[in-house]
Amino acid sequence: MAENSTQPDLVLGTAGHIDHGKSSLIFALTGTDPDRLSEEKERGITISLGFAQLWLPDGRFMGVVDLPGHERFVRQMISGATGIDVALLVVAADDGIMPQTVEHITILQTLGIRTCVVALTKIDLVDDPEWIDFVADDVREHLAATPYADAPIIPVSSKTREGLDQLLVAIQEAADRADRTHEGAAMRYPVDRVFTIKGAGTVTTGTLWTGTASPGDSVEILPSGKVAKIRSIQIHGKPVETAYPGNRVAINLANIKTDEIEPGDFLAQVGAIKPSDRFDAWVTYIDNDKTGKPIESGARMHIAHGTREILGRILFMNGVPQLEPGESAFAQFRLEEPLALSHGDRFIMRTYSPVLLAGGGTVMLAHPFRRTGLNDTEQSMLEALRDGGIQQAMELAVEAESMPVTAEFVSRLVGVEPARVESMLEEGAQAGRIVRLPGAEPLFTTAQVIERANGVIEAQLDAFHKENPKDHGIAKDALRQRCYPKSTPACFDALLACAIEAGKAVASDAVVSHPDAWSRSQQKMIEVAGRFEQMIAGTGLTPPSLQEMAKECEVDMPFAKRAIAYSCDQGHVWRGNADFFFELPAIEQAKKTLAEHFASGGEGTVAALRDALGTTRKYIVPLLESFDQARITKRSGDVRRLG
Repeated sequence: MAENSTQPDLVLGTAGHIDHGKSSLIFALTGTDPDRLSEEKERGITISLGFAQLWLPDGRFMGVVDLPGHERFVRQMISGATGIDVALLVVAADDGIMPQTVEHITILQTLGIRTCVVALTKIDLVDDPEWIDFVADDVREHLAATPYADAPIIPVSSKTREGLDQLLVAIQEAADRADRTHEGAAMRYPVDRVFTIKGAGTVTTGTLWTGTASPGDSVEILPSGKVAKIRSIQIHGKPVETAYPGNRVAINLANIKTDEIEPGDFLAQVGAIKPSDRFDAWVTYIDNDKTGKPIESGARMHIAHGTREILGRILFMNGVPQLEPGESAFAQFRLEEPLALSHGDRFIMRTYSPVLLAGGGTVMLAHPFRRTGLNDTEQSMLEALRDGGIQQAMELAVEAESMPVTAEFVSRLVGVEPARVESMLEEGAQAGRIVRLPGAEPLFTTAQVIERANGVIEAQLDAFHKENPKDHGIAKDALRQRCYPKSTPACFDALLACAIEAGKAVASDAVVSHPDAWSRSQQKMIEVAGRFEQMIAGTGLTPPSLQEMAKECEVDMPFAKRAIAYSCDQGHVWRGNADFFFELPAIEQAKKTLAEHFASGGEGTVAALRDALGTTRKYIVPLLESFDQARITKRSGDVRRLG
C-alpha cells in the first residue's frame, strides 16, 4: 500500500496490437509519456516497457506498465505482464481485434491476471457509431471463452478525451475486484531495468511481487546469490521508507555494479528462495497460431518467468507422449539456467523454432526430484497443489518421504515460505494426520514411517546380538549406520526414541540393545555385580581393582563398569575412583578414624592420613578424593581437614 494509505496499490498493464494507441492512452490518462527511448518516439512504437502513475477518482493510485504491442517484442510484453494485477486491453475502434490482440489476451489469462478492462480507442477516427458497436461486439465475442467475458468495454479517444472519465471509473471498479497476482510474505522483486545514476550508483526497477522493501534491508540477487543492501527506494519518483507489494519500485543498491545484476534477475529476501534448474507444473497448450501440431514430450521450449526467458525441455508425467492443442497435463521442466521459482508462479512457454506462443502454466513444485513417473502419493500431491489444497499437499509431501523431514525441506521442495509450511504441518500433526517428532528442529513424518523404522531398528539389533553374543549392545551411531546410513544423527535419534517408546529397543549410556538381549544382559550384569560385591567384602581399605575383578569374572571392562556402577547406584559399595571400590563398613570406620585423628591434633597430609587409616598410597589418594567430593574432608593445598 502507499505511504499513509490504507488502500492497496495495484499495477495496471496495457495490452494490445501495435498502433492501437496504448501509449497515447496512457499519456492522456496520466500525463506521462511511457515511450522513453528516442527510437520509440521516432518509430512511433513501444519497444521496451514504459511506466507511469495513474490516479483514480477515489484518490488511490496505480502503477502503470505500458507493454510493447509489436510481435517482435512479445518477450518484453511477457516480462512486463508478469507483475500486473489489472489488464487494460486496448483495441482500436478503426481496426478491431488483431493477431497480437489475441496473443496478448492468451498471455494475460495464462499468467493468471483475472481482471480486465477494455478501452476501445481512436473512436474519433470512426464516423459510423454502428461500427463502434460492431467492434465492441466482436471484442465481446473474442473474450467470451476467457476470464474476461464480463469485462467493461469503454469507447474512448485520447485525442478528444471522450470517454476517459468513464474509463477511469471502470478501472477503479476493476481494482476493487482485483486479487493480487502474487502472494507471499518474503520479498520478491523481478528486475526489468538496470541503470546507473551519477552519484547514486546502480538502480533497478521492477514490480514488487511480495513482501516489503526498506532502505537498509539486505537483498539477495538471484540466481547469482550475491547480497546487496538497499540504499534508497522510490515509487514514481518519490522517496519512500517502505515499499509494499503491487507497486512499481525503483531500488538503489549499494556496493553492486551494473554488470553484477541484469534484467531478468530477482531481488529477494536473503535465503528465502533457492534457484532451481527444474520444476513441476500444470501446463496448458494453447495453439495460438493454429498450427495443429502437438507438443512432444522432451521438446525444447522457451520458458518465460518473471522478467527472464530461458530455454528448457518439457517432459510430461507418467509416459504421456504429447499434448494436443487445448489439453493440459502435469509436466516437469528441465531448465538450461536456474530460475528463482516459488509455488503458484505463472509462466509462459513458447516453441523453440519458430518461436510461437504455446500457452503456459503454474509452478507446482519448485525443487522436485528428477523424475516423470509419479507414484500415487506424488500424483495426489500435485493434484492438491493444482486445485488449491495447499494444506493437503504439505501433508502429502511428508507422506511421500520414507524418512522424517523438516519444514524447511518441504518448503524448498514445494516453493512455499518455511514459516507457512511449518504452521500447516503443525496443524496436520495436531489433527493426527501426520506425526511431529520433537527435537531442536521439529521433524514431521507419518505413523507408517515410524512403524517401519521400529521394525528396522529391532531387526538390526537382533542381528547385532546374534553376531556379537558377548556384547550387551551397539553404539548409537553404529546402529544408525546399520539402519539408515543416509539419515542425519538428529533424524535417527528421533526414530530411535520412537522405537524405545514402543519397546523395540533399550538405550543406556549411548549403547542400544534389543529388549530381550538387554534383559538377559541386565540379569547377567546384576549377577556379576553381586560377585564384585562379594570380592570387595572383607578387603577393608585395600580392595581388588576393577580390572582384577573383571578378569576373575571373565567379563570385558565396559560390562564390568556397568556392573560396578549398578552396585554403586544401589548403595552396596563406595566409589573411590574408576578403578577402586570399597566396602561400606570399612568406609564408615574410616570416617570415625579420621574424626578421631583430627580431634587429637593429627596432621592432614596424605602420608599422615594414610598411616592413620592403615592403608597404602595406592588406595589412600582415590579414597581421600572421594571423601573430598562427598564433603567428608576438605582439601587446602596439600593438607585436609574435616569438611
